[in-house]
Amino acid sequence: MQIVFGIDFGTTNSALSIYRNNKVEVVNVDELNAGSALMRSVLYFTEDQEIFAGQEAINTYINEGAAGRFMQSIKTFLPNSSFESTEVFGRKYGIDDLVAIILRKIKKRGEEYVGCSVDTVVLGRPVLFSEDPAKDALAQKRLEQAGRKAGFKQIYFQWEPVAAALAYEESLAAGEEKLVFIGDFGGGTSDFTVIKVRGGDFARSDRRSDVLSLGGVYTAGDKFDSQIMWERIAKYFGRGVRYKGMGKDELFDIPLSIIYTLCQWHRIPLLRARKTREQIRLIKHAATDKQAIENLEHLIGDNYGFFLFQSIEKAKCELSDQELSHVRFSERDLCIEEPVTRQAFEEMNGENLAKIAGCVDEVVRESGVPHSQIDTVFLTGGTSRIPMIRRLFEERFGAEKLENKNAFTSVAHGLGTSVPLFVAS
Repeated sequence: MQIVFGIDFGTTNSALSIYRNNKVEVVNVDELNAGSALMRSVLYFTEDQEIFAGQEAINTYINEGAAGRFMQSIKTFLPNSSFESTEVFGRKYGIDDLVAIILRKIKKRGEEYVGCSVDTVVLGRPVLFSEDPAKDALAQKRLEQAGRKAGFKQIYFQWEPVAAALAYEESLAAGEEKLVFIGDFGGGTSDFTVIKVRGGDFARSDRRSDVLSLGGVYTAGDKFDSQIMWERIAKYFGRGVRYKGMGKDELFDIPLSIIYTLCQWHRIPLLRARKTREQIRLIKHAATDKQAIENLEHLIGDNYGFFLFQSIEKAKCELSDQELSHVRFSERDLCIEEPVTRQAFEEMNGENLAKIAGCVDEVVRESGVPHSQIDTVFLTGGTSRIPMIRRLFEERFGAEKLENKNAFTSVAHGLGTSVPLFVAS
């Protein structure tokens, strides 16, 4: 009996499916996150060289705070050619080493579930790791290296939106055919495909000819969070604050590089660099609002960017069901209670929505099929639940065509369904 894993290694969450006996099952990979098939794609390193992943990493981080090193959105760094390695408490880790730690934990949990070792995996990959082809190729190479370091010998890749399509296909009756537009929204990328699907054993054949078009854009869930941070929350940490230059009366703005980094939750740890922290310290002494700069120092020193962005994400999610939400966050002397309306959220994300809409239109155009001939629009990923995203598709395809099932595990399930396309039974 052949057993193969399908792993959806995501920017925010990861998931595992298991293919055996011609059946696919999505299983829980995080023992501390019962009731969910997802594991947060995060790591925590202690000064004693202990390494934790998933919910255990978050729990340990909560208990120990800034004593260790917390890492998140690691997938985002895969195409970054300037990020080769990082040093953690005297030990150097390449980007593939960091990813391998997460994959190894998922592999171990899967093997415990099936009761044997498994050395073959289908890994999901976005249509677009990067708009630069060289960086895109580098990202896949690094992901493959991580898979091998995690213990997999046979590694295959499947486009994430195609995997979502294969998961949707299993809901069709034998012989039922449809032309489907797939929208897969992750934390870092939004990927789209137009594909022919059909229920039954047809799902086991080579699918390349069924994919009419593929496309992706580097705009997804994290960008929406970053926009809230930029527009509403960054002011508490120095955005808009000015300071006097040394020996001058002229006022200067805080370097935008600091604020841009602050507004990307996975990049906040970069502000811990000694040169940057010294720059911020000097700015504080000459700033028009010393408290805001002190808040920034605490954010960096206490390493609480993850929790701040969790509160931002929570407010964003609440706006999918209500017209008004609040970003609520307290730390030291800082207490944030910032209201955000759905209308304001949509206005501040107009440019991000336009980028997604442009990609959707291009994928439909390249398929050679008009909107009216597409039978179903299958959306997956948390961002697919945002009202303005749903309107985007309703306006183009019609509300009656939209489906949104298993938003967080469709890709993982489809990776398991992909196994017969790569591995002979």
